[in-house]
Amino acid sequence: MNPWEWLLVFGAVALVLARWLPPRARRTVTLGAPAVVAVPGAVLGVLGMRWQMVPVLAGAAAALPFALAPLLRRRARRAPWWLALPGSVVCLALIAAGSGAAWALPTPVFPEPTGRFAVGTSVLELTDPERPETATAAPEDRRTVVAQFWYPARQSPAGSRRAPYLGRTEQEARVVSGALAEYSGLPGMLLDGLPRARTHAVYDAPAAGGGERFPVVLFSPGLGGVRTQNTAWAEELASHGYVVVGLDHPYDSAAVVLADGRTVRTEVSATGDDAEDERRAARWTAVRAADLSFVRARLERADGGAVPGPLAGRLDTGRVAAAGHSLGGGAALQAARQDPGFAAVIDLDGFPHDPDPQPFPQPVLALTQAIGPDTDPDYLPHLTRVLGLSRATSYRLTVPGAAHLTFTDAPLYLPPLPSLVGSPDRTKGSRITAAASLVFLDGTLRNHPAGPGSQGSPAGPATALAAYGTLVVHPKSGV
Repeated sequence: MNPWEWLLVFGAVALVLARWLPPRARRTVTLGAPAVVAVPGAVLGVLGMRWQMVPVLAGAAAALPFALAPLLRRRARRAPWWLALPGSVVCLALIAAGSGAAWALPTPVFPEPTGRFAVGTSVLELTDPERPETATAAPEDRRTVVAQFWYPARQSPAGSRRAPYLGRTEQEARVVSGALAEYSGLPGMLLDGLPRARTHAVYDAPAAGGGERFPVVLFSPGLGGVRTQNTAWAEELASHGYVVVGLDHPYDSAAVVLADGRTVRTEVSATGDDAEDERRAARWTAVRAADLSFVRARLERADGGAVPGPLAGRLDTGRVAAAGHSLGGGAALQAARQDPGFAAVIDLDGFPHDPDPQPFPQPVLALTQAIGPDTDPDYLPHLTRVLGLSRATSYRLTVPGAAHLTFTDAPLYLPPLPSLVGSPDRTKGSRITAAASLVFLDGTLRNHPAGPGSQGSPAGPATALAAYGTLVVHPKSGV
């Protein structure tokens, strides 16, 4: 909760408890508590009050007349304790319910990036003239994706407005937030904190000085996910000298707001038939893999200045990794197999859906949740088979206590239920995901192992990765 919300809760609790204080303190608290409630209530009303604070206000409002009546009327008597006690309990229960909901469903606060660079961000809409949009019947439709860049930037002036979490504007963020809630089958109000969130990036900030060319990581989100779903991870990588490009996949992502104002909603759905759902997943994965390859190719034009933006001449298009979460992780593996322009792969708990896996040259880092009885029994054998097809040394890191959503921003704003977001605290999941990714990327794209215990040795990446969980190393297949 923010300081105004804490102050509102404090004032509401004081107002309810005033009835039970000694006479000297009772008058002071009863007269002061309403002001303590009114000031933050008014401020939050102007800034935008979250629904979680409504029960807090209701508890305070219910207690107010009973607290003030004895002070305003000379002959008024306080309610007897046997009547006041259940009323106080009800009021405190309302305040506790609102405070608990605010704690369980907070406005996300993103961890401060630890690298030496500030972070900038920009958005590009890219259309592939060679590829028809298969999700529509219009023959003139061409495949369009929305790409958001997080990149090393110069330090912005104090007071610069930080980028909203889910979109270029708060209105776009509200549209995307509502779509994510609808896609997840949740009431929209449960995610109403997301449009209020601010990241650490500044839109269109100048790229960092020095003329250095930065390696690139292309990211595909999970099924129904959006380009910003791994913002904490992306900002951390950007602060260490990488350009991260997150993609919205129209008709797959929960909602994609296009430059012309149209909003494209998801059309993906499960049937309940395992064989049919796998066929659909393979089709969606193939489209995403093609999106990743298309954007990788377009990066060369962006680097050459053909596409406007702050990164002209700063993209190292010879060092590009494909990455993704869940279905996006499977798409990253397939894109690398089909496109030798990718130099490495990061799969964040993604099941490979490639119907015809073949040997491929890139090294892979696969981060997985703890494999238990509730996990798809085909997941680990299939992933192991695909990792074994890599001609380079690859790694599977199982993060203790992790769940599927641990590798996203979800722990920052969803209830901390182990089955939902894993057992780490709200920021630990993104820190581990980013730290392991940096170890792998530094060792593959920059050829200098990083992390604890690496000391520049060939075993460095494995030694450093093992600090974050249970590591399985897949030696070069030689196929």
